[in-house]
Amino acid sequence: MSRQSRTEFPTPVFITDSDELAALCARLEAEPFVTIDTEFIRERTYWPELCVVQLGGENDVAVIDAQAEGIDMAPLGALLANDRVTKVFHAARQDVEIFLLMFGATPTPIFDTQVAAMVAGFGDQVGYDALVSSLTGTQIDKSHRFSDWSARPLSASQLSYAAADVTHLRTVYQKLLARLERENRGDWVQEEMAALTDPGLYRTDPETMWQRLKLRPSNRRQAGLLRAIAAWREREAQRVNIPRGRLLKDEAIPEIAALAPDSAEALTRARGITRGFAEGKSGVSLLAAIAESKSFPDDALPEIAPRGEREGPRASPALVALLRVLLAAKSEEHGVAPRLLASSDDLDKLATEAEPQVPATQGWRRRMFGEDAMALRDGRVALATRGKRIRLIHLDAETPAPETEA
Repeated sequence: MSRQSRTEFPTPVFITDSDELAALCARLEAEPFVTIDTEFIRERTYWPELCVVQLGGENDVAVIDAQAEGIDMAPLGALLANDRVTKVFHAARQDVEIFLLMFGATPTPIFDTQVAAMVAGFGDQVGYDALVSSLTGTQIDKSHRFSDWSARPLSASQLSYAAADVTHLRTVYQKLLARLERENRGDWVQEEMAALTDPGLYRTDPETMWQRLKLRPSNRRQAGLLRAIAAWREREAQRVNIPRGRLLKDEAIPEIAALAPDSAEALTRARGITRGFAEGKSGVSLLAAIAESKSFPDDALPEIAPRGEREGPRASPALVALLRVLLAAKSEEHGVAPRLLASSDDLDKLATEAEPQVPATQGWRRRMFGEDAMALRDGRVALATRGKRIRLIHLDAETPAPETEA
């Protein structure tokens, strides 16, 4: 535990100098954990633009100006890679993505207090403000939530706001860790944290982006065009560093695929496509991607289900609803957020596949929910009520299943 009281925190410092950053990181590398947050902007760019990094230690709280002229961020990269220091975040994915882009590796090991709170019974995706209030009794200042963190100079109140994120996070982490250890759920959280450090989680495959559009192409040739246009958009948005929707709106992709243009003049017939775009560098490269897709042999085109057919059997809405009731009961019984136990896709596959390879059938989730979900689907157990709670009944023995009341 920290030697300081819960309400006493080190005085925040603003770091704009490489030597100061190196000294700070050297001190933090001697600690068992460090709390981390970032402030960035992304509204106008494809890649996040890092503005400041906040670091919290037992005796240090610092706000680092990531845009300071000449600052060398390498010591921060070394700290993030130090496997003897746990890096504590809240809702870590965007922060981890930024550091992966900066340093070519994800921080390790990490602890995400939002995920841990879901395991500890605080509900789905609990916000930082609510978690701090619940565990520390402190109300977070929200006045600079929508600040432009790229503008300089930063005000004293902005620096105070930024520093508060990592000071209160120390107390949140320590209390969550104690609670998880008390309930023997530390291993559950470690499984989730291991997934967050996988670089593949943060890398998009342009060739699969068309599948996110949820379109139903009429044939494989059209599917190939959709794939080519969506992949081009992803790569081009990365190249020019603008949001993909600003480069080309989702609804324009199927329209361009239907037109299959072979010239700038034909491309301008799609709604929202200007002549300047069609004749410029982006338009030329888009037309080249379309032409390349047209040249592909049939066996290089995406497979699609024939019209009128679904990919796999249809899940019974009634059965999925019944599994959702069981999910809610198990969540209530064990104090774990339903979303962490099983997703909607998990429930659909549980309803249609004998042994689906989904998170709900793996590890601790299987023991807590998956086994009973498959038994319910197969008719080996039934749901019943006892007062205001749900219980499972084994149909072969007509007795309640052990430890299944919720």
